Amino acid sequence: MAEEQVEQARRGPGRPREERVTRAVLDAVVELVAENGMGALTMDAVAARAGVSKPAMYRRWSTKQDLVIAAAESRIGPLTVPDMGDFRAELRAVLTARMKAYRQPGVGRLLAGVIGSAAEADAEPAAYRAYTARVMSETRHLLERGVARGDVRPDVDVPAAATLVAASLVFRLVGEQRLPDEALVESVVDLIGRAVAARA
Repeated sequence: MAEEQVEQARRGPGRPREERVTRAVLDAVVELVAENGMGALTMDAVAARAGVSKPAMYRRWSTKQDLVIAAAESRIGPLTVPDMGDFRAELRAVLTARMKAYRQPGVGRLLAGVIGSAAEADAEPAAYRAYTARVMSETRHLLERGVARGDVRPDVDVPAAATLVAASLVFRLVGEQRLPDEALVESVVDLIGRAVAARA
């Protein structure tokens, strides 16, 4: 009986086992990338680090790109900001949450890997676009809520503004190889806030 089956028989059926495998694999991806970069990331290495079988991994992620995106989303996924009555306050909350996520060990290399994997010849662009759409969804929501509330210009280009918000921290981390910080957050809040503010 395979290791996976033995483990399942011992624990019995249920979600905790599934969640444990998922968490172990995604943590292993982040750790391996942090230690050795994307070049050393193989399905064999992840399975060994996570202590799971490769079939268990392939049942969840059919490609390495799927696995890397899932690992990135485990650290930088969708978030929700409540209505604070002020666009700048809400934008600061989004950027602060992202800044803290980007400062986690290994996340810079992981994000660089996600971006790089999207450019590979055999990559599926739709998977990467779907991930970025999920990550940016709350920023778009804040902009739309601001328009409805009246503190964001009704003619603002919401997709372009959301891209500018997301790109600021990602480029600081991946392009400039520097950790984003509170000063960057405040600068982006000020710049974007002034650019999209409704005219009095």
